[in-house]
Amino acid sequence: MKSSAVSEPFSAFMARALFDPERGYYTRHIKTVGARGDFSTSATLSPALGHAIAAWLKAESRLQPQVRHIIEIGAGDGSLMHAVRNSLGWWARRRFTFHIVETSPVLQREQQKKLGAKVSWHNDLESALAAAQGHALIYHNELLDAFPATLVQWDAASQRWLEVWVPEQLHPHALDAAHYSALRHTTFADRQRCELHPSVRDWLHRWTPHWKSGAMLTIDYGDDFPRLYHRRPHGTLRAYLLHQRITGADIYANPGRQDITADINFTDYAAWLLELGLAEVSHQTLAEFLHSHTAPAALIDSDGAGTAFKCFVHRRQACASSHHPT
Repeated sequence: MKSSAVSEPFSAFMARALFDPERGYYTRHIKTVGARGDFSTSATLSPALGHAIAAWLKAESRLQPQVRHIIEIGAGDGSLMHAVRNSLGWWARRRFTFHIVETSPVLQREQQKKLGAKVSWHNDLESALAAAQGHALIYHNELLDAFPATLVQWDAASQRWLEVWVPEQLHPHALDAAHYSALRHTTFADRQRCELHPSVRDWLHRWTPHWKSGAMLTIDYGDDFPRLYHRRPHGTLRAYLLHQRITGADIYANPGRQDITADINFTDYAAWLLELGLAEVSHQTLAEFLHSHTAPAALIDSDGAGTAFKCFVHRRQACASSHHPT
C-alpha cells in the first residue's frame, strides 16, 4: 500500500492503513495474532482471561437472566472465545447463543477454523444485536486501540491545539472541545501530542440505541487523562511489525503491513458512555479483574500488562431509560 501524495488527516491515513478493503492491514495483511503474528494479545498469552470473562458472564447472567446472547467484538484468532466457551462449561454453553463481530476477513477465517459452527458471525454490532433482539452480554479485548485516532499537537505560542496531517503538517482542528478532555487542557509543554478518538465516540452512538439490556466488559490499554501522557511528550502512538515496536516517523514507513495503535483516554470513554445512559459498574486494572474473578494472575508480565490494561463494566438495564445526544 503506497502512501498517498495528497495531504490528509492522520486519522484518514490510519484508517486506510488498517482497513482499506484491498490493502489494509486488518483486511488483507494480518496473518494471525500471537507468536506467529505481528503482536500478541492478553488472550493469546494465557487462558486466564477467558476463565475470568466466563466467571463474569455467569455473574451477569444471574443478575439479568433474560439475557441469553453473548457477543465478542473483534475476536482476534478466536482464542478468547474458545477459552470463554470452555470455561463456561457444558450447561452454560447450552444456555447461551454466541456471536462474534469481526470486520477482518482474514481473522474471521482463523476464528471459523477454531470455533466452527458454534458461533454466528456478523460484520457489525448492530446486526449482532438484532440477532439477539437487543439483549446481550458484550465483551471486547484490545478493540478500541485499533480505532483510527485523530492526532493533535499543542502549540504553546498560539495557545491552541492543532491537528496533525500526513505528510506531517499542522492544521486547525474541527472537533468540539466539550467531548475531548485533551482539547480543554492548556498547560502542556510545547509540541505535546495527544490522540483523540472521535471514531470510538461515533461507534458508540451508532450501536447503543439498539442495546436493550445486558452488560459490557471493556478491556484495553490506556489511562485517565492527563495521567495518560505523563512523561510522554510524543503521545502514545506506535506500530508493531513482527513484534517490533515502531515509533516516530517510522510509523509511516509500512502502511498496510503493520499494526498501528494508540492508548485509550478512559476519561473521555467513561464520559461518552455516561452521556448515552450506561451505568459504570466497575473500573479495575486487569490484575484486579483476574483476581476478583478467581483467575490466575498470569498476565502480569515484565511490561506491566496487569496494570497497564484496564477493565470496565457498564450495564444496560432493561427498565432503564436512556437518551442519545447528537
